[in-house]
Amino acid sequence: MKLRVLFSSVFCLAAVLIALGGAGLYLGSSKAQAQPGAESAAVTAKSPNGPDIVRLVGPVCVNTDVRDLPYIPSTPQILKRPLTGYTPATTGALMTETSPFAKLAALLTGILRPVPMMPLPLLTFEGTSSLEGGQSVPPPDTNGDVGPNHYVQAVNQAFKIFDKNGNTLSGPTTFNSFFAPLGTGTPCGLSEHKTDPFVFYDQIADRWVITDQAQDYAQTTFQECIGVSQTGDPVAGGWCLYTLQDDTNPRVAGDYPKYGLWPDAYYLTMNKWDGVRVYALDRASMIGGGPTNAVGFTIVARSLRSLVPASFRTGAPPPAGRQEFLLAIDNPDPGVTETHVEGWLFHVDFINPANSTLGSDAAHHPNAQITVNGFVNVYRDIVPQQGTTEKLDSLCDRIMTPVVYQNLNGTESLWADHTIFLNYPVGPTAIRWYQFDVTGGTFPATPVQQQDWTNGNDGLWRWMPSIAVDENGNAAIGYSTSSASMFPGIRYAGRFATDPLNNLGQGEAIMTNGAGSQTNGMGRWGDYTMTTVDPADGLSFWHTNEYYLTTSDGNWSTRVGRFQFSTPSRPNPTPRPRPTPAPRPTPP
Repeated sequence: MKLRVLFSSVFCLAAVLIALGGAGLYLGSSKAQAQPGAESAAVTAKSPNGPDIVRLVGPVCVNTDVRDLPYIPSTPQILKRPLTGYTPATTGALMTETSPFAKLAALLTGILRPVPMMPLPLLTFEGTSSLEGGQSVPPPDTNGDVGPNHYVQAVNQAFKIFDKNGNTLSGPTTFNSFFAPLGTGTPCGLSEHKTDPFVFYDQIADRWVITDQAQDYAQTTFQECIGVSQTGDPVAGGWCLYTLQDDTNPRVAGDYPKYGLWPDAYYLTMNKWDGVRVYALDRASMIGGGPTNAVGFTIVARSLRSLVPASFRTGAPPPAGRQEFLLAIDNPDPGVTETHVEGWLFHVDFINPANSTLGSDAAHHPNAQITVNGFVNVYRDIVPQQGTTEKLDSLCDRIMTPVVYQNLNGTESLWADHTIFLNYPVGPTAIRWYQFDVTGGTFPATPVQQQDWTNGNDGLWRWMPSIAVDENGNAAIGYSTSSASMFPGIRYAGRFATDPLNNLGQGEAIMTNGAGSQTNGMGRWGDYTMTTVDPADGLSFWHTNEYYLTTSDGNWSTRVGRFQFSTPSRPNPTPRPRPTPAPRPTPP
């Protein structure tokens, strides 16, 4: 109780100071740490498309245990359609029931399908539910990551911290509570609309990053809210908080923000009405709790959505000086066959930001168009569910997070996935996944391997994938499954590095069977999931996703699961990097 009273007093003082212009300070310190320059969120444009130098508000460093944060309830979520680059098809335009011939083919395939060898979960436990998160509005935007001692899961409005046996250590903590020390001078500090959370563990520095997006109810200002832990303990180790104004026009929202971990920066992308905004955040300063700038670019392309930055987790680090990789797919009208994945390189120079580059030219066209097997995107309400005519969004129009970078024995690869629509306009949806060889920092002409995963054409609809690769080069993908005769559930599939190319050769396993369908007419489901590899062993996969315990309008639940391949396929994996703890920030 004394801690709560003490923190409440400090919090009120911080809010007043920030409102008066004190953008950077350490709570409990005798001195305030100022940011470079006098402005709290100045933006200096270098060209119409960047690079722009964006000064982040903060840091506000809070040494309080998150369990002692004053409780501030979640606020109503503004449910909107995600940005897309084309006019979506309506549900009525699609045939989402499987034809008798397709059902017969699926039956025959099922008889001949080999026995799956994918290992069953070693552990599953309940994540945050709609009731705990304070919002019975879909989607939860479920994501999370694993560290040496913790699993941190975030949904819209709140996050929760578990030990690695699934026991709750703290939370659910609302983002209103977590970011309140930033003060009422920013949307992040206000108790208003927050959405699109993203959490990841920085295994290079032993730090956690928790983020979400905020806007005021008048929809005049949009900001990205960012918290970086001061130690490897996300519960009691303290946090430094920042805000990023996502555009030179504060009224323009940055939708669907996604992050990538790279040695030189935290890379952030977000969708705009006319294209994509891409940032490099000064990671070195942020992990030390210092003031920081971001270098940003705008790609103006109406058909482009969700440029996803690559993240490094297992294998050797990227070679020194290696530029960040980003991937995307175009979003043509439904039914149009696409045959490319586009790749960008981002070079950031925080000392001389004008030297930073994105893409192949000043307009930031992609550095490469990788030729892949043709695929069709269909967006909006197309995925059927048991017991209801309401269908779910597939988000077929974008590469999903994460894009995984791996460097094994000198061979550099990117792994990525997205949802595609088979047999247009009949369906079902399938998981398309890729491995691209980017050794030497160059995109290839074609993938090393690719596949449309249907588990032998069993007729189920698969969507919302997220991919990960362990330190032996074994890959796994977690995703949602559903059909007209099955409630939405959670499954995963995988392959050994030694399996034949172009196939998830270990088959599929069930993580969680759903027990209800979502009847909300908006059809929003998840928006993203997350699969990551445990940095403690480099082998255990962790996946988090949503499902329903009973059929309802929006009372969603989430699940976290862990699984591991039984036999490593590479006898001599690249040594796994161990985090070097960065110094805890101290007041000047």
